[in-house]
Formats: sequence, C-alpha cells, structure tokens
Amino acid sequence: MLTDYIQNTPIASFIFALTVGLSIYAFSNPQLYGKMMLHPYTVYRDRSKWGMIITSGLIHKDWSHLLFNMITFYFFGFALESLLVAQSGPIGHLYFGGIYVIALVLSDIPTILQQKDNYGYNSLGASGAISAILFSFILFYPKTMLYIFFAIPIPAFVFGFLYLGYCIWASKNARDGINHDAHLFGALTGLVLTILLYPWVLTHFASQFGF
Repeated sequence: MLTDYIQNTPIASFIFALTVGLSIYAFSNPQLYGKMMLHPYTVYRDRSKWGMIITSGLIHKDWSHLLFNMITFYFFGFALESLLVAQSGPIGHLYFGGIYVIALVLSDIPTILQQKDNYGYNSLGASGAISAILFSFILFYPKTMLYIFFAIPIPAFVFGFLYLGYCIWASKNARDGINHDAHLFGALTGLVLTILLYPWVLTHFASQFGF
C-alpha cells in the first residue's frame, strides 16, 4: 500500500513524510525549531529570510497540532492529487504541488504585513496550505461523506466550513503561536487556484446542490 501511495501520489507522499518527519524532529530540537518558525519582523526586513515562509509550514507546535493537520491532509491531500491527475494527466501532480506551495506562501503574507513590527511574534504550521487543499477538494466533491471520530457522518462541505469557522475563532482567541489567520487566506487561495485551473468546477459544484 505504501508503494501505491508513492507511485500514484508522489507529491502528497513527499509533503506528508517531510512534514511529519521534520515536525517530530523539531519537537526535540529547539534550535532548529527557532530557525524554521516564521518571524514576520525579520522576514519583512531581510529578504534572505523569506525561506521561513516555507520552513514554518513544515513544523508544528505540538502533537495535537501536527495530528489535526496531518489527518486533514491525509483525507484530502492524497485524494486531491489523484483527482487532479485523473483530470489533467501527469501535470496534475504539478498542479497539486503548486496549489500547496503557493497557498503556503500567500496565506502567510497578511500575517507578515500585520505583524511586521511585532518582534515577539512567531508562527508555524501548514494550516494555510492544508486549507487550500481542503477547499480545492470540496469544489469537486462537496457531498463526500466523512466520519468525524470515525462515527459521526458529515458532508465534506460542512466539515470545511466547520474547520474554517474554528480557525477564524482561534485566530481571534487563541494564544498558542499557531498562525490561525492563515487558514482563511489559504482556503481562498485554494478556491481561486482551482477555479483558474478548472473554470468548469463552479458549474459542477452548483450542480451538486441542484442549481
């Protein structure tokens, strides 16, 4: 089964393995942890540090943060890469990687601008990119049933809005070092990029609800 994932969804497999591996390694390596986190104050003033935008998306605050993001990625990331390949052929792998990386970058830009003068602010996590993957998938299959806690059935589009609602709440109330603001901008990036790549998806989405 592992070889099937690697062969059929190589980009998702690479992102998943790299993110899990680096996150776990960083948990016990504070020096690496500090170097990889996004520090908007520094990034805004030093272009050589722009790499933090990428590296901060490869590490997570703790086990619960990592598990939440990787479970979401597992459900939607591998399925989306397979879907894009089915729609576009091998270039679908590139489309998937592009959506993930572009969303990872763009979802952090508002935070950098907002926190550029706050020296004490740091953030981390892949939430912006994963939100993009989640909402891209929902455009194609909004009514796919998921099972929360492996027991509670819920349509993908409902899960998506609950996920986003929690992230918006957390961005205003949580003080955990996680860049919750990135969720909204990541979701918007995923929607826009998917619509640009597949303009027909809007009609397809509406048709799922009888429009």
